[in-house]
Amino acid sequence: MRVTARGRIVGWMLAVVSLALFIAIFATWAILDRLIDDRIDAEFGNEAEKLRRYAATAVDVRDVDTLLSGYLSYNPPDEWETFFTILDDRPHKITGIPPLARLDTDDALVARLGQVTEPASGETESAAGTVRYAVIPVQVNGDARRGQLVIAVFYDHYREEVLNAIRVLALASLAALALAGAAGWFVAGRVLAPIRLVGQTAERISGSSDLTRRLDVPGDDDVSELAGTFNRMLDRLEHAFAVQRDFVDDAGHELRTPITVIRGHLELMGDDPDDRAETLALVTDELDRMNRMVDDLLTLAKAEQPGFLDIDEVELADLTVSVVAKARALGERRWRVDEVAEARIPADRQRLTQALMQLAANAVRHTADDGQIAVGSAVQDGFVRLWVRDDGPGVPPADRERIFRRFMRAGERSGTHEGAGLGLAIVRSIAEAHGGTVQVEDAPGGGACFVMTIPMRELR
Repeated sequence: MRVTARGRIVGWMLAVVSLALFIAIFATWAILDRLIDDRIDAEFGNEAEKLRRYAATAVDVRDVDTLLSGYLSYNPPDEWETFFTILDDRPHKITGIPPLARLDTDDALVARLGQVTEPASGETESAAGTVRYAVIPVQVNGDARRGQLVIAVFYDHYREEVLNAIRVLALASLAALALAGAAGWFVAGRVLAPIRLVGQTAERISGSSDLTRRLDVPGDDDVSELAGTFNRMLDRLEHAFAVQRDFVDDAGHELRTPITVIRGHLELMGDDPDDRAETLALVTDELDRMNRMVDDLLTLAKAEQPGFLDIDEVELADLTVSVVAKARALGERRWRVDEVAEARIPADRQRLTQALMQLAANAVRHTADDGQIAVGSAVQDGFVRLWVRDDGPGVPPADRERIFRRFMRAGERSGTHEGAGLGLAIVRSIAEAHGGTVQVEDAPGGGACFVMTIPMRELR
């Protein structure tokens, strides 16, 4: 049988509350029962003290009969009590006669109590239930007769009052338990509502693949935090699926062209050796281009995953100079270092080098043989600026955001230059992985200046 979380919560709550109420009721009964015993013991002691005071202050006390008779007239018993006296082992007088039982008619009890010579107490059974009694021996100087005062308390009637109180307490506890169960059911439903909403939303998403749904859970508690975590997970999933969809669409579109070119030339290739050599060279070039494109696509895919960066301490001056040294092999240009920052930052040196080399290769493609390309680094207001500038045609303002997307090329800077349009997208991914940005500006004197801005400490 399946039990819902709501049912389990309410069940456990009722079990705990029931146990607490049971302990409270049992403790109350035990305490009240003990109080009854203490009250009866105190009553016995009080009656003994009153008898001593009466005997010490009474006048015309000539014998035991007079003393016992006078005391019974002077001190009537309380409710559910009876006093009777014994004189020479026989019943003498009785006051406070209960409707259900007369203890002075119990010959065995009277005979036993008539032999008591020291104060004593005990209990016996009667038609009215359990009776607790105290026996006080009485003697008067000059009178040889023996007498006893018996103080009897009908114990069961006192306990009945306690039991009635316990019954009322039990009924009140049951009512409180029912009320607690109803309130717990309502509260558990309110608390678990966001969790049910999470399940329903997940089910709808599974059925429709709609990742735009979100949970609206007000409040500031653990369940609301769970809903917020679920929403953030959906944000990441939606972004991941969007990136994957765009990745597949763009890759399929871009890879289709070289495949079509290769197939077309292979189908038209003849037996002429020159024609075969020309076709082989073209196919090899297209395959190399596809290989570079796949490598770039893999780099972009890794940029979306944890562990893309290998953080270490990077010396900016050394990074800047080494990039210029490596970039000289990309083309015969007038290479120079604009500025170097004397600082160390936590970053991935290999990825930063990759990004700057991409920018340098992009600058080589869009400058003439005698063009100038400069690399620089600086620290400003807690941010690191790494840039590559050239004196080429520059980037039109309308294209300055678009060129950082996958498979995008700027109008004036594309021309006949090779490239799949992934290099700048890789640069942006590396910058964003470091918690920074990349943008293109107008270079002093003309051309383009690509700038990566990275915070000194806030790394992802």
